[in-house]
Amino acid sequence: MSGWWRGSVPLRLRVFFRGAFLLLTLAIVALALFGLREEKQLSYRAYRDLFDRSSRQIDTRLQHPSGQLALLNPAPAGMPAGAGASAIPMHPLLLPYSAIDFADGSKAQQTAEMAGCLMQYPDGAQLCVAVGNRASAGGFVYLIGSFAAGELGIHTRGNRNLTGAHRLSIDISEPGGYERWIAPLEPDDRLTGFRMDASDMPARRPDREFRGWLWQDRRCLPLPTDSASNSGCRRRTYFSVRVPVSDLAAAVASADADRSTRAWPPLELSRITVHIRALGPDATQPLFDSAAGATAPFALADLKAQLLPGESLTIRRLLPDRSREVAALLPDAAPTTTTAYPLRELVSRLPVPDDDTILANRQLITTPVGVFEVFLEGDPHSTDLALYPLARRLALFVAAILVAIALTWAAIELRIIRRVTLLTRRAAAFELASGSPRALQLDLNGLTGGDEVGLLAGVLSDLLRRINDDTRREQLRVEQEKTLWHAVGHEIMSPLQSLAALHANTQDPSVRYIERMRQAVRVLYGSASPSDAFLCASLRVQTLDADAFLRMIADNAADAGIAAVQFESRRQPVIVRAEEYALEDVVTHVLSNADRHRVAGTSIRMALTIVGQITELRIHNQGPQIAPDRLQKVFDYGVSEAAGRGGQHRGQGLFVARTYMAKMGGTIDAENVDDGVEFVLRLAAA
Repeated sequence: MSGWWRGSVPLRLRVFFRGAFLLLTLAIVALALFGLREEKQLSYRAYRDLFDRSSRQIDTRLQHPSGQLALLNPAPAGMPAGAGASAIPMHPLLLPYSAIDFADGSKAQQTAEMAGCLMQYPDGAQLCVAVGNRASAGGFVYLIGSFAAGELGIHTRGNRNLTGAHRLSIDISEPGGYERWIAPLEPDDRLTGFRMDASDMPARRPDREFRGWLWQDRRCLPLPTDSASNSGCRRRTYFSVRVPVSDLAAAVASADADRSTRAWPPLELSRITVHIRALGPDATQPLFDSAAGATAPFALADLKAQLLPGESLTIRRLLPDRSREVAALLPDAAPTTTTAYPLRELVSRLPVPDDDTILANRQLITTPVGVFEVFLEGDPHSTDLALYPLARRLALFVAAILVAIALTWAAIELRIIRRVTLLTRRAAAFELASGSPRALQLDLNGLTGGDEVGLLAGVLSDLLRRINDDTRREQLRVEQEKTLWHAVGHEIMSPLQSLAALHANTQDPSVRYIERMRQAVRVLYGSASPSDAFLCASLRVQTLDADAFLRMIADNAADAGIAAVQFESRRQPVIVRAEEYALEDVVTHVLSNADRHRVAGTSIRMALTIVGQITELRIHNQGPQIAPDRLQKVFDYGVSEAAGRGGQHRGQGLFVARTYMAKMGGTIDAENVDDGVEFVLRLAAA
């Protein structure tokens, strides 16, 4: 044993244990990083799915008439933000429709609901103030809504007193002036509009351009929860009004005169304010007031709720020669995180396929007044914020495991490795004793004890003693067996030499078999086992006429106890490289095997085939086939089909055949054919 190995044993032991703990540490860290990376990849994939879904939802919402209403009115000035807003007048909204069929109350109500322009008021009241999107509809503002009222009071035509009936009070402020209307309810559910003069008196005749309808549902509404008395049957009351606006009418007339400057709406609708109240007969308090707090309809700002962190939504109106930005939305600021900077940096640097790709979706929304570009952009890195808590928890788990690994390593280093190192040094220094029988010498003094290493040293000492005893007994057995083999070889060789002397004539067929027996004895003489003897045997490979050789084998097969052997001779020399006696043993073993397994009364056929530089000998017998999983195992030593069925064969013949073929540079294989088995021997052509 070399001195380098002995001196390096303690170092190798420490390197092994420390390398194992280092590998375990790296594996734990790698596992945590891999899990975090997989989680990041899943979050990125989920973000892409959410981004696509959000894009489709935004596009679908903006394609709807209520979405188009928000596009046409991106930031209506004075629009109340929700219930309880301050009392301010309303501004008309530009509808995605050219006009409203206000004469049909049901259609007008459905159109307002579809467009999404209805503002919600307390007690279920609603109001939509809008204009059509085409100048051809005229300069009108549509007022569509509902409120709760009791039995309706009807105004008698010709009566100058308008306070005795249910009525609508409409105030319209425009750049060109101020208009006020009183519209009492008349028979046939009609609302007749009267302009109010500067002294707040109605005109003598109603305005023909003013049209309106007021009607009630037949069902009674439940009383408000804060009502202390029974106020009668209150019904849902609907109104649909078309009010002429002077500035809009003038713009329509101008557009009709010069179609080249025809644009709609002709002025900003935020400059027109509308205030509408519903009054009962002789009532001082309105049944409905548009200046009360209301919930605004859908607006572009509501799309912020659908945006994820890191996304931005930009909406532009595409004009013929330029574009104008309508809205630019960002999600609410994400909550701050307390994760340490190294963990945030680690999460951001974890590689994910396509993690630098900025997601974007561009959609064109066509409305009656133009085309809008909706551009949604998202950053997958925004999902890293949700991974910080997971990274923090993983860091705590990894730190706990690393502390446990460090403590375990320290305990092993102090309590075990030092003792094992001493034991290893002494084991590395042991030598085989020079006496006979040889014994293993290992100094275990001072290593035995009550702990694990001491018990190991004691067991090792006892084991070495038993090994030395077994070694001495095995050496005696081997010497006895070797002596026996020498004696057997000597006893067999003597009569063979006498037989060879009696058959000195080379023409005598018996000489061939005597020489084969002498060769077998020389192979086995002094060897420890038959298999080792065959593997260690050396052959003298020479050239051989395979055709003549096989004809001789077939002719003498009957004398060897193998009947009906047929050889299809090629009638010409076939020269191969082989050793004559070894090849004869190979063919004889194969023929014997075929003879044992063939169907009674059938013949064994041999044929030579030349394939390039290889000569193939095929030996075929009719009989049972070999199981596919045993086609190669039958050539192993001790494997025999007959032995498995209780026969007397040792499974040695095919092993000898494969060994000799390999030493002659050839191969042997077994193949199943339709009617039996075929052994194929391949030798190199000379």
